[in-house]
Amino acid sequence: MSTPQPAIPARKRPMKLNTLVTLMLSAVIVMVLLSVHMFYFFQIGASTRAQLEDKAMAVARTLAKSPEIQHALTLPAETANVQPIAKAVEESNNLLFITVTNMDGIRYSHRNPELVGKHFIGEDIGPALRGHENVSVNQGSLAKALRVFTPVYNAEDRQIGVVAIGISLDAVTDQINESRWSILWTILIGTLAGAIGTLVLVRVLKRILFGLEPYEISTLFEQRQAILNSVKEGVVAMDDQAQVTLVNQAARTLLNDSLSDGMFDSDRINDASVINHHLQDVLHSGRARRDEELNVNGRLLLSNTVPVRSQGRIIGAVCTFRDKTEISRLMQRLTGMVNYVDALRERSHEFMNKLHVILGLLHMKNYAQVETYILKTANNYQTEIGYLLDKIKSPVIAGFLLSKINRASDCGHRLTISDASFVPDSGNEDQMAALITVIGNLVENAIDALSEQTEGEIHVMLHYQNGWLACEVSDDGPGIEPENLATIFDKGFSTKGENRGVGLFLLKQQTENLGGGVSVESEPGVFTQFLVQLPWDGGNQSA
Repeated sequence: MSTPQPAIPARKRPMKLNTLVTLMLSAVIVMVLLSVHMFYFFQIGASTRAQLEDKAMAVARTLAKSPEIQHALTLPAETANVQPIAKAVEESNNLLFITVTNMDGIRYSHRNPELVGKHFIGEDIGPALRGHENVSVNQGSLAKALRVFTPVYNAEDRQIGVVAIGISLDAVTDQINESRWSILWTILIGTLAGAIGTLVLVRVLKRILFGLEPYEISTLFEQRQAILNSVKEGVVAMDDQAQVTLVNQAARTLLNDSLSDGMFDSDRINDASVINHHLQDVLHSGRARRDEELNVNGRLLLSNTVPVRSQGRIIGAVCTFRDKTEISRLMQRLTGMVNYVDALRERSHEFMNKLHVILGLLHMKNYAQVETYILKTANNYQTEIGYLLDKIKSPVIAGFLLSKINRASDCGHRLTISDASFVPDSGNEDQMAALITVIGNLVENAIDALSEQTEGEIHVMLHYQNGWLACEVSDDGPGIEPENLATIFDKGFSTKGENRGVGLFLLKQQTENLGGGVSVESEPGVFTQFLVQLPWDGGNQSA
């Protein structure tokens, strides 16, 4: 019974963008509006009171300059006709009272006519009797009020009385509250406008972000970075301003770039300017460049550069590339395995034929001939295969050599392995791939060189000693002209026609990358001999 796997805890999904933006902007708007409201709430009281004081003072000054009031103050309070004037102004301005007094504080007008001729109540009239305007809050014969006092002067600029105006504190409070409610309406309107603006902003953001939530964008970005850094191909991207915007880790390794993981400008790709050139060319032309070979820092790369389009417009270019040496090495490795399988298949068919021969001899009861045939077959096996496997400990290398022996034989030539050969098995894949490259290219070149001869011989010697493997391949073909010896390892050099000249270039490149070396000797019409030395991790093997 299988053990149940523990459930993976569900990842808590963050808040949606529209909810998050709405809450944040709403909080900001509410905090701002409340702050403004609280500020004006306390300021509006003082402001409203000051406005009422100014209004009352303006009315008082107007009455103080009135000729009727000035003339009435020259008469006794009982005969002066101030009461009708004061009452009319009082009602039209919604005032609590308007009182006119002489210099002795005797009232010439009052809301209550019975108090006319009586003395004004309150010490706050004192500054006005001395010629100074003043404002106070006090209570006389009526309700507590905001009281304004201004002196009255005659034509000779001599003070003859005082005008006092009172505004009920209840009226002041009502006016302040009314002003504060207007601020509340302003807050409500501002909140509504903020909500509409927030809704519009959220929709615009969603359209810009293609309907994705922030956590979805961050997840996609993390996945993109992980994918780019996990692939073996180098990736370099450029925007429509010809600025490099992306370089993955494989590209940094292939380009030998030492910059940090951040973005960097295309001018700083240094020796990889050929990549920059390809990207800019594709960016401007809009035509892809596929399967092109680039030589960067001595490394041969196979690149594909394509434009990036959005809504029919080129918005950038991407170049992907991989070490061609690695690709060639994998292909050669695969070729070696295929050749090994083919060789085994051929041997299998041959072995089946031998079994049929043995079966036929047994049917004829020719036992002596059966014994002779079996012994001869076994000896041939020991000579052809057993001997090879005894000297070459790697089955892949042995199978590869066996396929090359058959290949040379099919072409009418003879390939021999030196009796002094010995190759211990190696666990280093790079060394194995390099040896397959060396043997494959040198043997094929030798077969090509012998193509115009009816018979030819190719000799291979593989000798291991002290961590180094010497591979010697020679043939008795037409040889190499002396003037070509210095250039045969150059990429593209070939005497066989176009689209060739890569094999020896890769051979030298892989050999030198491992720290080995290659040399060649040739005498035209006599022989050609290549000697390759490779480091070989086979010290644990014995001859």
